[in-house]
Amino acid sequence: MRSLGIVRKVDHLGRIVIPKELRKSLQLDKGDPIEIFAEEDRIILRKYQVNKACFITGEVTNENKELSNGLFISPQGAKILLEQLQDYV
Repeated sequence: MRSLGIVRKVDHLGRIVIPKELRKSLQLDKGDPIEIFAEEDRIILRKYQVNKACFITGEVTNENKELSNGLFISPQGAKILLEQLQDYV
């Protein structure tokens, strides 16, 4: 992960401002959904891509696979679906 040398303070409501240049380079527009992840001492923000979200978990990962009907499923979603199907049969 590379540092951009940008520092922002958290305001009294817990908000931070993502610099305009960064929003522009990431194609983030007003109202776009953002996923938030916590990893050790890091907060990771990622543009949420609804059209590639797992139809079971809602996760957007690089490992999501598109099914023949245009839906996407994540590895965790596939595991949940398989367990439920095994219980059903």
